[in-house]
Amino acid sequence: MTERSRILVVDDEPQITRVLRTTLNSRGYEIRAANDGEAALEVLHDWTPDLVITDLSMPSMDGLELTRRIRAKSLVPIIVLSVRGEERVKVQALDAGADDYVTKPFGMDELLARVRSHLRRKPDTADTDAPNIIDLGDFHIDPAAHKVLVSQREVHLTPKEFELLLYLAERAGKVVQHRTLLNAIWGGNSVEQVEYLRVFVGQLRKKIEPEASSPRYILTEPWLGYRFEPGS
Repeated sequence: MTERSRILVVDDEPQITRVLRTTLNSRGYEIRAANDGEAALEVLHDWTPDLVITDLSMPSMDGLELTRRIRAKSLVPIIVLSVRGEERVKVQALDAGADDYVTKPFGMDELLARVRSHLRRKPDTADTDAPNIIDLGDFHIDPAAHKVLVSQREVHLTPKEFELLLYLAERAGKVVQHRTLLNAIWGGNSVEQVEYLRVFVGQLRKKIEPEASSPRYILTEPWLGYRFEPGS
């Protein structure tokens, strides 16, 4: 890399912030830190990160509200950290716009793997192996430009939503199993997190389907996975 990837770390625990800053710096990332959501938004006024890692429980503004604020203005990948591992809380974070959820305590190798996963599709990163443009039915998907048109209408997707749609579109007409999707989009540590898929497929349907409650493009195969049908 000629330019270091930028990561904003947001956590009110100094020890966690110190460990993350030291570890990520040693891997070549440029790091800035904030101790709550309001301080993070101040950093974001004049510094644009490639990834945000935020704790869930913080004073002043928690990670959920911070995620919503960021997502309203930016597609930057967001990883939420929390000691709370309940499915309901994970779903809340993903619904707010997070791309990933890591439960504390976590292994640093696991977190670094997730960081690499979210950074590997940076829009400004040259990639000679980028997938070709897909023109199928009602869909025009341009991976290099991170652009999706549905029936000639542009749809704005978060990085993980885009990655999920692209993976399904590349396998149009075929059933893709839950574990396969989870491994491809979030990595091997997430293959049991089926709630990730439920949330992200639900968000995708809201954006691309004429009627999200009666999907015609992303179809559920009960107990198996999902199938993409691009329309005629």
